[in-house]
Amino acid sequence: MIDKDNVKTLFFDYDGTLHNTTEIYIPAFKTVYDYLVKHHGAEEKTWQDQDIARFLGQTPKEMWDQFGLNLTQEAKEKGLKMLSDKLEKAIQNKEAKLYDGALDVLDYLKKQGYKLVFISNCKNYYLEAHKALFNLDQYFDIMVCSETFKNVQAKHKVLAKVLSEVPKEAVIIGDRHHDMTAGKKNGIYTIGARYGFGDHEELKTADMQIDDIKTLKHLF
Repeated sequence: MIDKDNVKTLFFDYDGTLHNTTEIYIPAFKTVYDYLVKHHGAEEKTWQDQDIARFLGQTPKEMWDQFGLNLTQEAKEKGLKMLSDKLEKAIQNKEAKLYDGALDVLDYLKKQGYKLVFISNCKNYYLEAHKALFNLDQYFDIMVCSETFKNVQAKHKVLAKVLSEVPKEAVIIGDRHHDMTAGKKNGIYTIGARYGFGDHEELKTADMQIDDIKTLKHLF
């Protein structure tokens, strides 16, 4: 059990932990894949939503590696650009949805005096778009993503850099193996979000697992 009296800093993954990314990602992904089939020779395939969801929270390289597609670098870059554009437009159109109670939880934790840190494998444009839509900077003291530090994209390395700037008694909450690995490698407590996009295997090393973001109000 967490000794909440000693915890000072809470690191939050975003997609699959606070943001129900499937609402905007799945439609965008299907459109981009159709484009790759028609114009770049990608194998025609009917994607199931759960198969698409497993890409969430990954870096672009990890996503393409799991695709297993024989695409040219040009095709990959065009696909990523199209995906980014569609996601950004969806966010600007206010189609993005947070999990029920997410902002209430952040507000509660902020008022309890915890230092909150946003840490994600997303790109800068994505962070900025969500920050503008949900006014996230009123909750988070620090917001970083995989593009924040030059040549440092692995989440455990990003976490290590930020950890040096905040009180060390910390917890990371996330839904993927990147989050659990980041916490373990930096010696902090890990909470796995079972409601997100990771599977049981990814979260098996978590110190604790939760089924609802609102559970955090009872833990801290």
